[in-house]
Amino acid sequence: MNRTTTIALTALAPVSWGTTYAVTTQFLPPDRPLFTGLMRALPAGLVLLAIARVLPRGAWWWKATVLGALNIGAFFPLLFLSAYRLPGGMAAVVGSIGPLFVVGLSAVFLGQRPTARSVLTGAVAAFGVSLVVLKAAGALDPVGVLAALASAASMSTGTVLTKRWGRPAGVGPLALTGWQLTAGGLLIAPVAFLVEGAPPALDGRAIGGYLYLALANTAIAYWLWFRGIGRLSATQVTFLGPLSPLTAAVVGWAALGQALTAVQVAGMGVAFGATVFGQIGSRTPRVLVRGVASRGNTVTQRRRRSWPQSPAPAVASRSPHGRPEPAAVPCTAPPPAGRRPTGSGRAVVAGPESMGPESTG
Repeated sequence: MNRTTTIALTALAPVSWGTTYAVTTQFLPPDRPLFTGLMRALPAGLVLLAIARVLPRGAWWWKATVLGALNIGAFFPLLFLSAYRLPGGMAAVVGSIGPLFVVGLSAVFLGQRPTARSVLTGAVAAFGVSLVVLKAAGALDPVGVLAALASAASMSTGTVLTKRWGRPAGVGPLALTGWQLTAGGLLIAPVAFLVEGAPPALDGRAIGGYLYLALANTAIAYWLWFRGIGRLSATQVTFLGPLSPLTAAVVGWAALGQALTAVQVAGMGVAFGATVFGQIGSRTPRVLVRGVASRGNTVTQRRRRSWPQSPAPAVASRSPHGRPEPAAVPCTAPPPAGRRPTGSGRAVVAGPESMGPESTG
């Protein structure tokens, strides 16, 4: 599969996440962010585990737990908390600085030096998103701002660590996604029941909304996301993130009757242009770690130079004293000047005037 197709499939993940707000407000019970996060993560993770039928082994038990906590268990509650406490889409603006987090974390964990191009592209993308989602509102809530920053940092760290650790041999992205969603859902469950109490009563619309969130919005979307992380650079993947608030704005205009101003349309163009620019001209960086050269998620061992070795002399005959004598073998060393054939029966090298094949007497 070529690189353009991989980028397009990975981009479907943030596009799907952009529909979360509309589905939540139109189909789900209100004021249940933790329960909604639980219903998104745990059922989806269990379904993927049933399909993959692969469980972690060894160190991957704690690695899957860490990734599940960063990408799911901590990210979902922090994201919903910031969305509820911040006005006018400010949570989306703060979250859009995720690419800048990834650029910095890639230097620490992946050995990839930040470039002016990536930093500038991340800043332009955040500016474009701010034009789309910001509206006039009151003072900012410090808890909401901290939650938004923490959610962006959590997801960014999870993305970089997913790239660094890769996958165990013989394990595909489907199983890796199932591990993380299940671990994240199990971490959310006790917090949801302690904070929000018993699950609410669900009607047909709510069940349909939760099914959409669990299957299309989470199971398939996160599978595409982690699959993309394995094939693209962490920076490339995270630059697709601004597609989520842009999709939310388009869905709000098309399905919910929300008007778009000229400034918002211009912001959409800026953010989308930065997203495309983050993919054009960049290649999956090659990192050399401990003698292993890797490009993307494909690892190849460094080849060692093989030096020619002189073969052991073959035994042609034995001397009268019973000692073995070596057989005649061609000599490839430069001939010393003045050497002449001796007629002893052994292969010798002719002088510089005769550079043809050696012969035996």
